[in-house]
Amino acid sequence: MAAISIAVMDTRPGLRSGATPLAVRMRPTSLDEVAGQKHLLTPGSPLVSLASDKSGEQGSVSVILWGPPGTGKTTLAQAIAHSSGRNFVELSAVNAGVADVRKVMEQALSSRDLYGVTTVLFLDEIHRFSKAQQDALLPGVENGWIILIAATTENPSFSVISPLLSRSLLLTLEQLSDEDLGTVIDRAVSDPRGLNDAVVLSPDARAALIRLASGDARRALTGLEAAALSATATADDEVPVITDDIVALAVDRALLRYDRNGDEHYDVISAFIKSVRGSDVDAALHYLARMIEAGEDPRFIARRVMISAAEDIGMADPQALVIAVAAADAVQYVGMPEGRIPLAEAVVYLATAPKSNASYMGLDAAIADVRAGNFGRVPKHLRDAHYQGAKKLGHGKGYKYSHDSELGVVEQQYLPDELAGAQYYQPTEHGNERDVSARWEKLRRIIRGSR
Repeated sequence: MAAISIAVMDTRPGLRSGATPLAVRMRPTSLDEVAGQKHLLTPGSPLVSLASDKSGEQGSVSVILWGPPGTGKTTLAQAIAHSSGRNFVELSAVNAGVADVRKVMEQALSSRDLYGVTTVLFLDEIHRFSKAQQDALLPGVENGWIILIAATTENPSFSVISPLLSRSLLLTLEQLSDEDLGTVIDRAVSDPRGLNDAVVLSPDARAALIRLASGDARRALTGLEAAALSATATADDEVPVITDDIVALAVDRALLRYDRNGDEHYDVISAFIKSVRGSDVDAALHYLARMIEAGEDPRFIARRVMISAAEDIGMADPQALVIAVAAADAVQYVGMPEGRIPLAEAVVYLATAPKSNASYMGLDAAIADVRAGNFGRVPKHLRDAHYQGAKKLGHGKGYKYSHDSELGVVEQQYLPDELAGAQYYQPTEHGNERDVSARWEKLRRIIRGSR
């Protein structure tokens, strides 16, 4: 059974602990100290009301906090608990189970009945709980035994059961702005709980930390702490100075927000396809790089490249599909990281190629007719005449063999009577399809006798 921890925060001035990370030491103890998420902290908002309702007279409102890592989900939960004076119990769905949840319920019920004190249960990473485990939370939430504050980085619509969603407020946290991150960093440098002005942070280093944090406060503070240790270890001066060079050494690279099973996966691939379609080769390469760096399956990328070649380039440049398939084969043969090279070549080719979706739009139009029942019988002269008795039925009678014509094409009806004259393929004037358009117009006039 996972241990149930009651959060206690020591705010004595100048408190420092070598075993306690800077990000933990600097966690706000009230909503006033929270950087960012101002849209959730306006006067009268659910979170502010929850924090200010010390007596519990306003009832209990459970909330689900959804947002990227490092945006303050745990911080908000702990600030609410400390501000309101309620019992605060923290569980992580990574190692907690149903037994842990039931134990919290029992303790919360006793605390409420005996002492009139409400319990706030903060459940981190609720998306890791199974349906049965989430079901165990329902009695406590519905009966008001606990105030649940659940945190998740995944879309709750897919990761949290409907009964729990309907009994909770869903609040979306936004990625922290550069200004918010600057506030977090400046406070950590000067605050006695943090670095207590033991180092000087240069403006360039501050800007680098903000840029590398990618909206993640925890990453910003972790980078600051690593840079401070490096500066202290190498400094000859009385007060070490953190420079941008020290930050570059301490923080390897920017945090890439990408979840292969979540929203970022779909958002990035959508932007990638739309950039190729829009002929912005730089944007297409940018999103390709994000997928590669995030560890996306290269076969998935290759499949999307092939689809784009057929869907967006089509007959404007038929060679695009050939190149896309060749890139997919190359990735399969050579693997990564070398596979990024043929992928890049294919993406550049597709992004800069002329575009046409006329082929598949024509097919979709034909499918729409078929689904609507507009198809008719195959004309008799086109029907199979090879089986016994077919000729007696008139099958194949009057069929004109195209190769017998000097032009290689003859006037002849191919569509069913009900669709005679229908035009599904509407070629564009882009790239190769300009020639196709002119050729098809001549062929159509001969075939349909409108020369």
